[in-house]
Amino acid sequence: MAAPASAPADSRSRPAVRDVVFVDGVRTPFGKAGSKGIYAETRADDLVVKVIRELLRRHPELPPERIDEVAIAATTQIGDQGLTIGRSAALLAGLPKSVPGFAIDRMCAGAMTAVTTVSSGIAFGAYDVAIAGGVEHMGNHPMGEGVDPNPRFVSDKIVDPSALIMGSTAENLHDRFPTLTKQRTDAYAALSQQRYDEALQAGKITPDLVPVSTRSAEQGWGLAATDEPPRPGTTVEALGGLKTPFRPHGRVTPGNAAGLNDGATGCLLADADTAAALGLPVGMRLVGYSFAGVEPEVMGVGPVPATEKALERAGLSIDDIGLFEINEAFAVQVLAFLEHFGIADDDPRVNPWGGAIACGHPLASSGVRLMTQLSRHFAEHPEVRYGITTMCIGFGMGGTVIWENPNYNAGGEQ
Repeated sequence: MAAPASAPADSRSRPAVRDVVFVDGVRTPFGKAGSKGIYAETRADDLVVKVIRELLRRHPELPPERIDEVAIAATTQIGDQGLTIGRSAALLAGLPKSVPGFAIDRMCAGAMTAVTTVSSGIAFGAYDVAIAGGVEHMGNHPMGEGVDPNPRFVSDKIVDPSALIMGSTAENLHDRFPTLTKQRTDAYAALSQQRYDEALQAGKITPDLVPVSTRSAEQGWGLAATDEPPRPGTTVEALGGLKTPFRPHGRVTPGNAAGLNDGATGCLLADADTAAALGLPVGMRLVGYSFAGVEPEVMGVGPVPATEKALERAGLSIDDIGLFEINEAFAVQVLAFLEHFGIADDDPRVNPWGGAIACGHPLASSGVRLMTQLSRHFAEHPEVRYGITTMCIGFGMGGTVIWENPNYNAGGEQ
């Protein structure tokens, strides 16, 4: 028998798994979706372009031609979020035409999955440096635009009909865990607003933002330099009077959930040796990650099994984690995670600068916002060795990434 045209490579020639580092992350200010929002007449792909250009501006030590991949996520991949947005945004940003790119979708965890996907490539040796991020213009593309769910999901009872409505899944979570009361979710939401405002006033939020020039046919040119959604001064009493749009006399309101938002995020990831050779800073080291599925009608519980899985594979326990960045799609989803792991609702390790309830949740972009903020927390807390970024994902999933602090001082206390 003739020998194969190309014999498989000797396994000894395969590269060893390499350390992956998070270099830096930036984002646009987040806007309110709709005709009155700051990005009402701004294209989604132009938001991504601003992020890519800002990453390069902040890191002139990185030659653009050294970027091996651009992975950009969007939940609704049509219109100005279509056309393989990773590649199209790379070209529009002025990267060399030799730099490839692709689009990715895992609903709310799109940017998170962009990071884990290219990180896997870096660890394997396929890339040295990559850009990962996400964008969502919910004003241009409302959630579910153009989607045609297979009727068998409901007719064959594969999922409960409420699984297709994220707010209803949050109400279901309240049903499943009666201890997660509306009073607790409203208190958590007010705390998120307070922490965000305190961080903003302390100058901790703005450094991560890249200002975006905006245009309105009616008002002319403007500049988006701050997040639009926050409501400073929010009180539990005020939240208690809001309507419950997903169920009469329900518990989920616009005040204890993230809104509909527009925005983009992006980050630089690299092999540790390459980062050192180029003089790139290191904000975090990737330890591990996991995604897990849950019943779609209670998708908000997804971060629990995803975190358990990630911790087990990393040989860690929840007690090893000193900082948590949890996406606040709904307050009840965050509280389900905290209650499961025995963490107090107001634990200072959790979302120290507030979260999506305050600053917004432009779906596929949010994962990198969590990571960028965690890297900033690490710089301020050398006593903490490990942190996680975690989020629930539409249609019944959760995702968790574990990171290590490069500033860790083993002599400190966690």
